[in-house]
Amino acid sequence: MNYPKTFQQLIDMFKLLPGVGTKTAERYAFSILSLSQEKLEELSKVITDVGNNITTCPICGCMCETNKCMFCNDETRDSSIICVVENQKNAFIFEKIGAFKTKYHVLGGLISPIDGINPDDLSIEKLINRIKKENIKEIILALRPGIEGNTTSLYIRKLLEDTEVKITQMAQGVPIGADIEYLDKLTLEMALENRSEIS
Repeated sequence: MNYPKTFQQLIDMFKLLPGVGTKTAERYAFSILSLSQEKLEELSKVITDVGNNITTCPICGCMCETNKCMFCNDETRDSSIICVVENQKNAFIFEKIGAFKTKYHVLGGLISPIDGINPDDLSIEKLINRIKKENIKEIILALRPGIEGNTTSLYIRKLLEDTEVKITQMAQGVPIGADIEYLDKLTLEMALENRSEIS
């Protein structure tokens, strides 16, 4: 079946999204067709604005629209604790729990030599500099359980072994290999509450 070129291009764009196959992309494209011209223009503007306005916080790596993100700007947060996460999405997942009001630090991935991701490819050096400058007392390593997460945690711990910073991690009740994105609120909250110091 051959769709008109512009419509096929729209389907192909939707297929770039994670978890979206051909059928779902086609359904999204047909839904777009049903929108009014006003809504189409509004959608187009929002997508353009995201590309133009959303940037990365120079302090923690979370997304922001100004020179600092909402977390770094929030003076009510416990600035002595940093919750270290793999990506921006995970910071917002923990934020939705509402259990902790800490600062965040986004690594931008996990150490995985097999995938060509080394410590220098991540925001680890910036994390260490923050710990030294901001008088941090504890970091919570809220990373995905598994080889990559454990490797990254051990690497960070080694860099901080001569400091007095308390290093904790989520309780191991989080299933090995689980993606934090798909864990329920209670599991995440309990994992944070029962975090343990890395020895």
